[in-house]
Amino acid sequence: MKVDTDESQSGPADAEAPAPRSPRGTGRRLHGAIAHKLGVAIMSGEYAPGDTLSGEVAFSEALDVSRSAYREAVQVLAAKGLVESRPKAGTRVLPRSRWNLLDPDVLAWAFSGEPDRHFVRSLFELRAVVEPAAARFAAERRSRDDLKAMKDALALMRRHTLATDAGRAADRDFHDAILRATRNDAMVVLSASIGAAVNWTTQYKQRARALPRNPIPDHAKVYDAIAGGDGEAAASAMRVLVDLALEDTASAMEG
Repeated sequence: MKVDTDESQSGPADAEAPAPRSPRGTGRRLHGAIAHKLGVAIMSGEYAPGDTLSGEVAFSEALDVSRSAYREAVQVLAAKGLVESRPKAGTRVLPRSRWNLLDPDVLAWAFSGEPDRHFVRSLFELRAVVEPAAARFAAERRSRDDLKAMKDALALMRRHTLATDAGRAADRDFHDAILRATRNDAMVVLSASIGAAVNWTTQYKQRARALPRNPIPDHAKVYDAIAGGDGEAAASAMRVLVDLALEDTASAMEG
């Protein structure tokens, strides 16, 4: 920020000059915002694998943030496999194979811009493998509490629709309840990633236009099969749900 040095605009000659302004602090929200900015830049291809990020001095001065806030943001990226920092060599973007692409933050960064089509298809292929099997297990192993969680989430989806944050949160809860009902620890670990993928692809589909169709009845069919204890029907209904979601997303990307 430029400081006016014209004496006609200054105060009394004996007034104390203001102390130099310190960069903004290092709170979690601040370094989270920096990590978001850098993460989006990496996921969008602004920084490619092998590129070196701006040095902490240049970056912190450009954004008017403390160097420690920048370092904390880089540590966040490093923990997710996006970058690696070495003394004297700086911070380098790692190969894509090292990125934790299923991390909910990384998914958010990917969908903050225009997501890579290959990546979007990869997410749906993962869902097509995991979720029908999860629905089958859920039909065989679900408890009353599991069914209540699914039913409550479905009711909220109907009430709020998937065009709202509340409706999309309920959609995440629905898929999360199914994964938890599998009683399979490895599948449960995927719940945050699957939920984030569901949320961001649904939100992405509505950027330029309304959803081409109402997907809530597809969810209801999955619930009915799980509630009825029919593993084969549950897997089939979930497979249809994921396939139709991919078609809607592909249509949105082409449009």
